[in-house]
Amino acid sequence: MSVVPPQAPAPSPPGRSRRLLDLALRVAGGVVAVVGAVATGLLELVLSTLRLSGTLVGVSVPVVVLANFALSWFAHAAVGRRWAVVLPATPWFVLMGAAAVRTSEGDLLLAGDNWAGLAMIVAGAMTFAVMGFRQVLAPPPAGRDGW
Repeated sequence: MSVVPPQAPAPSPPGRSRRLLDLALRVAGGVVAVVGAVATGLLELVLSTLRLSGTLVGVSVPVVVLANFALSWFAHAAVGRRWAVVLPATPWFVLMGAAAVRTSEGDLLLAGDNWAGLAMIVAGAMTFAVMGFRQVLAPPPAGRDGW
């Protein structure tokens, strides 16, 4: 009689078609995160200039925190990698950088005297930084098969 308890047989590795489907879903999730970052970034830029009775309203600040938190979480959940927070963060930063540069016609989306826009950029950058830092410090999930 053995003192070692009987072990269940090891599960078979996933088939090629299942791995390809998993990869396709991860890529699609990454694309959705990038498109979502562009869409929410444009919405945040529009909201950064919102005024009520001539007074600048900072509604873009809580919107950017919630949106960037949701995008970071979704990217990590959909792609399944710690670096996935880069997917929505990169187009968002590019969009905010482009909005802060004056065009040859003199148009400027985010001016230096717009406190809501400046606070929005700081809050959005901090949200992505915190979410990325949390992913770096998170322990690896148990039972992952590498895919």
